[in-house]
Amino acid sequence: MITVDALHHTFSIGKKGHEKKVEVLKGISFHIERGEIIAIVGKSGSGKSTLLQIIAGFMKPDSGSILVNNTEIAGYNEKQSAAFRLDNFGFIFQNFQLLPAQTVFENIELPLKLKGVNRDLRAQKVTELLNKVGLTEVADHYPNELSGGQQQRVSIARAMITNPPIILADEPTGSLDSQTEQEILALIRKLNKEENLTFVIITHDEEVATISDRQFRMTDGVLVGGMSRVI
Repeated sequence: MITVDALHHTFSIGKKGHEKKVEVLKGISFHIERGEIIAIVGKSGSGKSTLLQIIAGFMKPDSGSILVNNTEIAGYNEKQSAAFRLDNFGFIFQNFQLLPAQTVFENIELPLKLKGVNRDLRAQKVTELLNKVGLTEVADHYPNELSGGQQQRVSIARAMITNPPIILADEPTGSLDSQTEQEILALIRKLNKEENLTFVIITHDEEVATISDRQFRMTDGVLVGGMSRVI
């Protein structure tokens, strides 16, 4: 499903002409099978979010390989990466990233519009997902009318609407209280089992990582672990 091999990435910091190179990913390699929930655990600044951004194609690595469904994507340009993302990845963010001027229905529907899906099929798919994530009764509400847990459910539904095989989640419960966090984690696990979705979860929270099938730990740009349910 996803194979990352010898991935390196550096940032330049400081004024032009006096830049300092900081290596944030140091030869990252791992493999993820379809239908797994993988947690990548690490402190802020460890490199875990950079890794997710590179897998998603928002950033390019300095070197290394990224295979997704046997397709090499590390060298894609911006246009190629955007097209690949739309077909292969869904995204869940800590701050939800919902459009405030659009309803729950419209937020979930948006990726289908980008793909050019006709209105009737869009309505059918959104309605099905609203029911699946327990949001049918708030379909015409706006994000500011929802609780944090409801907003994250909208984000999850939007991530799933194009039927991508992989969901990339960056601190998906970081803005939620402990009870709501457990509800969202239960939903992720349920969708993983029912839909055979692959989840890659970036988190600093050990509790979040417990729902995963395998856990990795990122420390100073080095990834270790990957055994079943151990770090």
